[in-house]
Amino acid sequence: MELEVRHLRVLCAIADHGSLHRAARQLGVAQPSLSTQLRRIEHALGGQLFLRTRTGCRPTPLGHAVLSRARPLVAELASLVTEARAAAARAAGGTRLRIGATASRALPGWLRRLRTRAPRTEPTLQMDASANCLLSLVAAGRLDMAFVHEVEGSPLRIPAGLCVRVLVEREPQFVSLAADHPAAALPEVRLADLAGDRWMVDSTVDGEWDALCRVLREAGLDADMLHGDYLTAYSLAATGEVVTVSQPTARPRADLAIRPLQGDPIGVRLLLAARTESELDLGYSELEESYWEAVQQAPAYQEWLARSGTTAHPRYTSRPQSARVAQASRTDAHLDAHAEAVRRRRPVPVGP
Repeated sequence: MELEVRHLRVLCAIADHGSLHRAARQLGVAQPSLSTQLRRIEHALGGQLFLRTRTGCRPTPLGHAVLSRARPLVAELASLVTEARAAAARAAGGTRLRIGATASRALPGWLRRLRTRAPRTEPTLQMDASANCLLSLVAAGRLDMAFVHEVEGSPLRIPAGLCVRVLVEREPQFVSLAADHPAAALPEVRLADLAGDRWMVDSTVDGEWDALCRVLREAGLDADMLHGDYLTAYSLAATGEVVTVSQPTARPRADLAIRPLQGDPIGVRLLLAARTESELDLGYSELEESYWEAVQQAPAYQEWLARSGTTAHPRYTSRPQSARVAQASRTDAHLDAHAEAVRRRRPVPVGP
């Protein structure tokens, strides 16, 4: 077998992730296929490149030597491909932008704005629950930029050389629960009000499982935790089977309520990452406008912003400060009046 650049990418991915399983996921191949490919590469080079243990893979001395030569070759080829594609797009009268993203209500507006601006930009979108995976794809030149969220307390592994721009320094995470859940009558939910509920969380979202476990533990709760993707979690939450973490920009449904958690115990930082500042400039302003547009379609988040006095994007002005203070006073009174009824898990009236 002749050694090719794709084989070098495999070695770099295994070294970066320290695991055949995680490397296979990042490369988009099955783990048995990746294991077979690694054995062929090792046979072609004449020695073992990684030590396999129960905790993962680490390079052997031969592996370190090969990786020291492979990394600059892979990076140089990625730069060549990126520059060639950009030149081809300019020659065709437009810009092609390869975007990666974790889930967000801002994505439709972002893509729409990129397509309708002048000069025209044609974006492609790759979704992944893992922000770390998307960042590694940007670093490898397989994506031009990635819009990701970083869960508080679980810093992302940002590859060296990437430029990062903060969209929102701290976005509170809300809770989704059935519309007829007693706590849904409150403008803010205490974790204690959910003591008898099971939680469903997508453990493939980097840091989210750990963050919720930490928050529940600090609240003195020993809740049942279920693994599941968020599409399933929202469906089960609507029927009262579970409650789940929710982005504040999520739109409410007739059978599902989106509510802030008192004290905002879970937060994320929203980031846009690219290899250069000029590449960030290609998409940041459109993403910023799209995010705040999504905020305007999320009533619970608007109320939270009004109570906290947070300043929105200039194009989306908030209510006057006096209105915020009045709303905050009504909210506090409503919360106190309903707290005991919610703890007893009986229906309560909606509204102050």
